[in-house]
Amino acid sequence: MTQLLRSGTSIGANVEEGQAGQSRADFIAKHYIACKEARETNYWLRLLAACNIFPESQLADLTEESNELIAILTTIVKNAKKNAENCSP
Repeated sequence: MTQLLRSGTSIGANVEEGQAGQSRADFIAKHYIACKEARETNYWLRLLAACNIFPESQLADLTEESNELIAILTTIVKNAKKNAENCSP
């Protein structure tokens, strides 16, 4: 449960750091880490449901939200990388 809290709160912290990134590479790196943390959070939620620690129905909204965050963050990273390539000399 502690690890779920750590990974879940790390998502927002890394996005905040990325927004204030010192460079495009820093922005990408922080958002990539946020995406990895969202994936880890999704894993812990699925594990809690699979082990019947919490009913799956109780975790469904959180799992769906973590899937949405993964999709959003993946898109942000892909677009930022593509834009970085297009801006290279």
